[in-house]
Amino acid sequence: MSFLKSDTPDLPPWRVLLVDDEPDVHSVTKLTLNRFRLDGRAIQFLHAYSGQQAKAILQSEADIALVFLDVVMETENAGLEVARWMRKDLQNQITRIVLRTGQPGQAPEESVIVDYDINDYKEKTELDRKKLFTTTFAALRAYRDIMTVEEARRYQASYRAGLERVIEASAHIFRQRNLSDFANGLLQQVVALLRLEKSMLLRVKGASAIHGEERYEILARIGELDLEHDVFSPTLLARLDETCVNKISRLYDDTFVGYFPNNSGKTSLLVLQGVHDVTEMDTQLLEVFSSGVAIAFDNILLNQEITDTQGELIMRLGDVVESRSHEAGNHVRRMAEICYLIAIESGMDADEAVILKQAAPMHDIGKIATPDAILLKPGKLDADEWETMKKHPEVGMSILQGSQRPILRASAIIAHQHHERYDGSGYPQGLQAQEIHPYARIVAVADVFDALIQKRVYKPAWPVPEVLAHMESVAGAHLDPYYVAILVENVDKALDINSRYPD
Repeated sequence: MSFLKSDTPDLPPWRVLLVDDEPDVHSVTKLTLNRFRLDGRAIQFLHAYSGQQAKAILQSEADIALVFLDVVMETENAGLEVARWMRKDLQNQITRIVLRTGQPGQAPEESVIVDYDINDYKEKTELDRKKLFTTTFAALRAYRDIMTVEEARRYQASYRAGLERVIEASAHIFRQRNLSDFANGLLQQVVALLRLEKSMLLRVKGASAIHGEERYEILARIGELDLEHDVFSPTLLARLDETCVNKISRLYDDTFVGYFPNNSGKTSLLVLQGVHDVTEMDTQLLEVFSSGVAIAFDNILLNQEITDTQGELIMRLGDVVESRSHEAGNHVRRMAEICYLIAIESGMDADEAVILKQAAPMHDIGKIATPDAILLKPGKLDADEWETMKKHPEVGMSILQGSQRPILRASAIIAHQHHERYDGSGYPQGLQAQEIHPYARIVAVADVFDALIQKRVYKPAWPVPEVLAHMESVAGAHLDPYYVAILVENVDKALDINSRYPD
């Protein structure tokens, strides 16, 4: 992955701390070095007039390259104490220290210079313009070289840690089985890799004649992103369009737009906000990560297509069975959605709830073997006919059992158990309470609710209060009271499902 930067920031100055209790020393030093340049970088001065002020600045400010340190300030050894504190307490071994004194004969012993890792010692009287320049040049060059080695070491350590995060993140991503979880997982891992707070993953829609914000589909987002101003603002839309046209990732100010094509033909765009720079290491990590993710993305899309096709076939087969028994046209769709609602509100795992939703339409698949004379009989069934009707759960199970596909395995359970009753009086096995699979208990609640709330040829639709009162009255006998309570608590959502899937 390569990318473009919109501009190149100026190189930061070298940060030099002047520690001296004489203001004139600060002024003269600053004036003397005002035109100093090393590698095109000037000097930024920080000022302290005592040892205590110096410690405060060193503790709060980063990247101080050089300290000009007076020996005698509030005490005769104030400067040496600062040097000792820097090396021992602050554990700063990188900043260069040049001791200065205005009192001849106050030079520290050699052992002190060695113990405190002091890099140079000068009397103020000998620091003319030329010597001050060369001393500063030598100290800053030494700091630069040390930082180069240190950065290389840190880079290797960070890259190694980054690769470990990539491997861990990739493993997490590849475990996701649907596009929504995949997109959210991908975004979380990328944000973790780059340590950001605001990001989103979009996909270019397939249609070419889409206008405005509808050109892009948001797959996932993290952080407080304002949809109107952050996501679909004219500025960002223009950047997204430019990225798609140029087919290359780019950094715009503090927003990185990553371009990720895949074999599915639906390009993905990764938008990272709060990025002031994308380092070479970040780029390499994203390359390693995205190379595997692109393959996973294609596989996820393929798996989703297979799952969607499977779900649609199951739904249509459910329609056929229900229409044969003169059930309402959208009965299986409402049931599937209400089952999903109950499952999610009960705390069921989202993936498992999706399986239940897709399997629920097959609950009466066994009726496909029930003779029309019985299935369509307008009057009451006699004893023999009722025994034949009661065989449809076992027929349904026999049709579906043996498959290793999660949806069909769930369908077999539901087809076999959805006529069991919570008190054990149901059929075909007479299972009771927790012996009945949660899928079947949820389907039973959704089936009864839809049967009562909808108009049928043999009855009018019941008012909502009567439906809820009846369901609560049979809770603990026919239906699982736990799932009944969840449906009652979320009846507004269930009614919304009914309105979206009318007969």
